[in-house]
Amino acid sequence: MTNRLIKRNIDTNSRIFFDFMVYIICERFRSLKDINILFSNDHCMVLNKRAGLPVQGGEGVKTSLDSILSESFNPRPLLVHRLDKETSGLILIARTKEAAASFTSLFSGDKGLRKTYLALCRGIPEKAEGEINYDLETKGRKGKPAPKKAGTFYRLIVKLDLTDIPCSLLELKPGSGRMHQLRRHLALIGHPILGDDKYGDFPLNKKLRKELGLKNLMLHAARLVIQSMPCLPDGLDITAPLPPHFESILPSEQTEQ
Repeated sequence: MTNRLIKRNIDTNSRIFFDFMVYIICERFRSLKDINILFSNDHCMVLNKRAGLPVQGGEGVKTSLDSILSESFNPRPLLVHRLDKETSGLILIARTKEAAASFTSLFSGDKGLRKTYLALCRGIPEKAEGEINYDLETKGRKGKPAPKKAGTFYRLIVKLDLTDIPCSLLELKPGSGRMHQLRRHLALIGHPILGDDKYGDFPLNKKLRKELGLKNLMLHAARLVIQSMPCLPDGLDITAPLPPHFESILPSEQTEQ
């Protein structure tokens, strides 16, 4: 009788352990779906982040890019710059502490690096290309707001009409790296990014959500160019494909470019 009970307990514990391991493996593969690696070497990798995935954890955040990387790679890759949760596109990750130091220095400077974004905005700029120069407040010493110079270059790619509202697809190149710089600059010149729930046109966002199903921030980190450096002897020039929420809105001939 005792042997039967022991065998039953062993079978039960084995089943629990097996079910637990299956759960862990399924969760790992589910997480890896968020890791779309476009480039990788011994020093870094470039990922195409989906919209809606936070880069870092925090209060109320169950899954972040940082946590997925920590669970999926050993040693743990290191973040060197940020993308907003709702921004899709390219993000560079360091694979060593030495590379992290080099890339952090690169992203905090203004030489050797070029980032290009695509944004779908309300309205059409008067000039087909130009520079937006508005100082933006950032947290200064002791948390007090402090204005900082900020510049954003833009170029009109295509005009389009969404539910009888003139809109435009813009190419954006930040000349500085202030928090939410692109979103704030475009809002300041009267062309907020569609789907922006912080600086955007809220009634228009609601209308587009209802009529077109537009639920995402229409901002995409499309291209990353880095000059030759020890971590990248041949430099880097990489482009991320348009995400589904862009393809569903833009004319087909534009998505094929």
